Amino acid sequence: MTHAPNGIRSRAAAPLLALGLLALSACSTVQQAKLKEDGLACGFLGSVCTKLTPGGKDQASLRYINPAVKWTQYSKIMVAPVTLWGGDITKVSGSDQQMLVDFFHQQLVQELGKKFQVVDKPGPGVLKLDVALSDAEAATPGLRSVSMIIPQAHMISNLKYLATGSFPFVGGAQGGAKLSDAQSGEVLGAWVDRQIGGGSFTTGFQWQWGDAENAITEWSKTMAEKLSSWTSGAVTP
Repeated sequence: MTHAPNGIRSRAAAPLLALGLLALSACSTVQQAKLKEDGLACGFLGSVCTKLTPGGKDQASLRYINPAVKWTQYSKIMVAPVTLWGGDITKVSGSDQQMLVDFFHQQLVQELGKKFQVVDKPGPGVLKLDVALSDAEAATPGLRSVSMIIPQAHMISNLKYLATGSFPFVGGAQGGAKLSDAQSGEVLGAWVDRQIGGGSFTTGFQWQWGDAENAITEWSKTMAEKLSSWTSGAVTP
């Protein structure tokens, strides 16, 4: 076996070390971002849209909780098919729309199924969850990877985040959710939130919808955990 000269080995190791440091100092996979006002999807949320108020730490950007709900009476949940509300403003192709809403529904059923009995008919003690994507953005993997790998581009990327609230070349998603009593139709809660890619080196090579998928996965897990804590009586909304 031949061995490379020490100089070559050290030069080759330097970029690897730099990449490792970048990965260790990377931002989260997705992070909350400022809502797009034209993507609130009030047509989906209905009259409850006017009742939304800003959320606090670890909460959706906008939220509404019905103060009269007795959460501990619920142990089952219906998950309606996820819809995409983009109208004429959406730039998402029909095939990508279907992929995103199918993935979202799959993630919701998977995560909620760990905490509740998922059913397909209304009844006593059954929650009904309606979810809509109101905006989805694809990333540009090649350009984003460059901004994550090259130190100068990485610094520019961070400066642009400070100026705009979004890393360049990342994707993400904005969505809304409405929770109702499956029998009466009474609205129990509603939420609107937006998540974008966190500018992470470890996700720099993801395909174009990776950030939107990460946002959807995060929302699904959070929804399941919060609803479970409310219906168990462990936490008050």
